[in-house]
Order: sequence, then C-alpha cells, then structure tokens
Amino acid sequence: ALQPPTVMLRTLALFAVAATASAFTPSSLPLRTTTRGAVAHGPSMQLYKDGSLQGKGVSCIPIFPRPDSLDGTFPGDQGFDPFGFSSWCDMKFVAEAEIKHGRLAMLAFAGIMVESAGISFPGATKVLGDSKDIFEIHNKAVASGSMGQILLWVGLVEMVAGVPAMNQMLSGESNRIPGDFGFDPLGLGKGDKMARKQLAEIKNGRLAMLAVSGIVHHTLITGKGPLG
Repeated sequence: ALQPPTVMLRTLALFAVAATASAFTPSSLPLRTTTRGAVAHGPSMQLYKDGSLQGKGVSCIPIFPRPDSLDGTFPGDQGFDPFGFSSWCDMKFVAEAEIKHGRLAMLAFAGIMVESAGISFPGATKVLGDSKDIFEIHNKAVASGSMGQILLWVGLVEMVAGVPAMNQMLSGESNRIPGDFGFDPLGLGKGDKMARKQLAEIKNGRLAMLAVSGIVHHTLITGKGPLG
C-alpha cells in the first residue's frame, strides 16, 4: 500500500499537471458579440487581436478572477498568473522571454529526438561520438569546444540584434511586438495568417519547454532517453 506522503505527492503532481494543461487549452466559447462579422468568423482558437475581446472572458482557473494586468491582447493569454508576476513585470519583456525560451525548447526537443533515433549529421560522430545519451553528447560538445562556439555566435547575434530590438520595444521607440525579428522568408505570416501562427508558436513553445524538462529529468532518473 502507498504511504501517505507518496499519495500526497502524487495528488499534488496531478493537480499541477491539470493546472498547467489548462493554460494551453483554448477557450471553448468566445464571448457573444452583436457584430455579424465576428459571428461569421469567430475564432476557434484564441487569436492575437481577437484576444482583446475573447480573452476577457477566459480564466483558466475558474475559482480565481482573471488578473487585471492581463487584458488578453498577448498570444496565448489565458489569464494564468497565480503568483501575480504580471502586476509588477513588464509584460512585453515577459512575452519576449517566453517566446525565446519556447523557440529554444522546440529546437532542443527536435535535436534530442533526432539524436535518440540515431540520426546524425555527416561528420558529427567524429566530434561527438555515436552515443545517444544526451548528457554524454552535451559533455563531449563542451569538451570539444562545439558548445562554446554555439554560445559565442548566439550571444553575438543577441547582443547585436536581440537586445537593441527589445530595448527599443520596451522604451516605446518602436511598434515591435515581442519575438518579432522580421524573419519570414516564406511569407507564412502574411495577411490574416499571423494571428494563428503566433498562437501556434507560443503553445508549441510551452509544450516543448515542458517536454524538454520531462526528458531531462527522465534521463537523469532512469538513465534512458525518450526512445528507450
């Protein structure tokens, strides 16, 4: 039989998962509106500009009111802020940080799954070996200097482009939205596609952050990768 502490930990974990998952679920019903256009083209998911209307009726934790500092205008805003960070943090900075971490997590998840499947770029095994263990690969990348090169070039791009763009946004010198670097060579965000793409990115980024965290801890505890 399970001991009481074990039962309590599993119960808390279940509630934590449920609360986290609710932050990613779109609202089931948009607010009722009197405009025919909004009814005809009502979003099935919370969209960027439609969020200013729809987001006001969304609260992912029903027993708590939506924070006043979250007005539903940011992509993925479901009113989830149990610790009140939005009341004292600049939400543009927070949104920028979340988007960047989500993008890195999506790249990390893809890389982990590719390595776990035994797929390597030509020449990579000469530097990193043929191991599928993510920690062993990381350590070899650090020892060989590969990780240092990544940090150097990514840090350089961030200092030259990322930090100035964010500072201008936070100071009001530009109309830049968080995470926007004007990089869209395929034109995927043109026209009315941008709102849905922004929402898809933030939700996939959040899921990727949870997935990478889970994979790392699973590997540390069991010694096995995501594919066994």
